[in-house]
Amino acid sequence: MAVKKACETMSKNLVEEVQRWGSMKQTGVSLRYMMEFGSKPTERNLLISAQFLHKELPIRIARRVLDLDSLPYGLSEKPAVLKVRDWYLDSFRDVRSFPDIKDTNDEKEFTDMIKAVKVRHNNVVPMMALGVKQLKKSLNPKIVNEDLVEIHQFLDRFYLSRIGLRMLIGQHVELHNPNPPPHTVGYIHTKMSPVEVIRNASEDARALCFREYGSAPDVTIYGDPTFTFAYVPLHLHLMVFELVKNSLRAVQERFMDSDKVAPPVRIVVADGIEDVTIKISDEGGGIRRSGLRKIFTYLYSTAGNSFDSDPDLETADAITMAGYGYGIPITRLYARYFGGDLQIISMEGYGTDAYLHLSRLGDSQEPLP
Repeated sequence: MAVKKACETMSKNLVEEVQRWGSMKQTGVSLRYMMEFGSKPTERNLLISAQFLHKELPIRIARRVLDLDSLPYGLSEKPAVLKVRDWYLDSFRDVRSFPDIKDTNDEKEFTDMIKAVKVRHNNVVPMMALGVKQLKKSLNPKIVNEDLVEIHQFLDRFYLSRIGLRMLIGQHVELHNPNPPPHTVGYIHTKMSPVEVIRNASEDARALCFREYGSAPDVTIYGDPTFTFAYVPLHLHLMVFELVKNSLRAVQERFMDSDKVAPPVRIVVADGIEDVTIKISDEGGGIRRSGLRKIFTYLYSTAGNSFDSDPDLETADAITMAGYGYGIPITRLYARYFGGDLQIISMEGYGTDAYLHLSRLGDSQEPLP
């Protein structure tokens, strides 16, 4: 039914084209391949990269349009989800209507176009979160309290695909930087210091905690600051920021009215042969065992839900991930995108340990939903 209604708002030709491209096979790339290919951003390599994206992006975007049109429980018809679908359709049209890329001028014009596509999709996460909120309000409470497995599986696929789209576009665009920082290949830093990125992300999280509560627990980092490996600093910053933010909030709220000094959040960086593992430990009271299995779903949050004010579509752009049950599952997707993972172990009454595993080999292919 949702597909039929959605199709009525699209031209027949567009529907057929989306279905045709959505049935094509996606092509995954690895961190190692991105790094090796991008290490020499010659005009020829940039041309090859643009030609690859010209074919690959419509396949990935079309698959998400088809997903958005066939969601259960009427989610496809929620205003926020329709808005997201329109963004994806606009991007599909833009990429498909661009002529074949034959020379450097074509490549530069294509790069400008996909840069605009990336900006268009900046607010997809909060807008989808709003759509899920709209769905929860309209559902029978008995259904809401069950695990909405199909919704969670869709959101995992959808956000993992979004990470891939943004990485591919961002990597190509960044390769045009005439003065790249040392040891960088597009978005990838070939000698990234995890300790340095963790320190910056932790300070950002503490600043947020200060704004919210007027004070913030300390963060102690244990690890070799001279150790480096190849990774995407932007992704690591986002993941650590989310995890440290959660820990700081838990500790702050537990010790806010206590005479005791709030214990620090402790971060350990371990350099293994296969993985770099980052452990973030807090004494924020932990998570109940009954809630632990829900933390990787999109309808659960340990924070107060800021959606209760019921923002409309116009104010949704300002929403952050905190408090909507999105930080933890999306952090795990970022880890998995390059072959890593995220595990959470908690002791109710004491605290929580988050283990962030990052693959240092860099040769696992993108997971393609």
